[in-house]
Amino acid sequence: ESPCVFSTAAQQRSTGDESGTEDPRDEPKHHLSDCALEHKAIKLEEQVRDLTERYRKALADSDNVRRRTQKFVEDAKLFGIQSFCRDLVEVADILEKTAESAAEEAEPSNPNPTLKKIYEGLSLIEAKLQSVFAKHGLQKMNPVGGKYDPYDHEIVCHVPAEGMQPGTIALVTQDGYKLHGRTIRHALVGVAVESQE
Repeated sequence: ESPCVFSTAAQQRSTGDESGTEDPRDEPKHHLSDCALEHKAIKLEEQVRDLTERYRKALADSDNVRRRTQKFVEDAKLFGIQSFCRDLVEVADILEKTAESAAEEAEPSNPNPTLKKIYEGLSLIEAKLQSVFAKHGLQKMNPVGGKYDPYDHEIVCHVPAEGMQPGTIALVTQDGYKLHGRTIRHALVGVAVESQE
């Protein structure tokens, strides 16, 4: 602001004698208005920069919200059946145990054809159920021989490590299941430990 005032005053002094018929009061007003316009232009440019930066941030924020919402919807589609699956795997447990019992009864020593047909039917139902599970991303864990993982397994007992590496899973007392890679039921396992003699 001050450079504009000084330059106007200096111009008045240098051109005061030459102005002649022109009103000397008009020129300072003209210079002041130019200076004010320039000042306003600078302020407007700053406001435009500020608004542009805010606009960019708002765009980035809305893009983040959109991506988070999209992820939430995708997860809801994938894991919306999680509770239903937990209930259903209990039915699979019962079916598996019933099929195992029928298999023991339907040994070659027992010639009962009805029992054999029941066992075959149960085996088909079990295979179909596992196929439906796989179709929807639900998979039974097969941890025997693998390393213990607290995110997937729950230790219910320890067994002597006979021919197995200590810390590996020796047996499973209840199957664990994952839905699209997420554990929905921990496998109940027995972990091999070194026998202390």
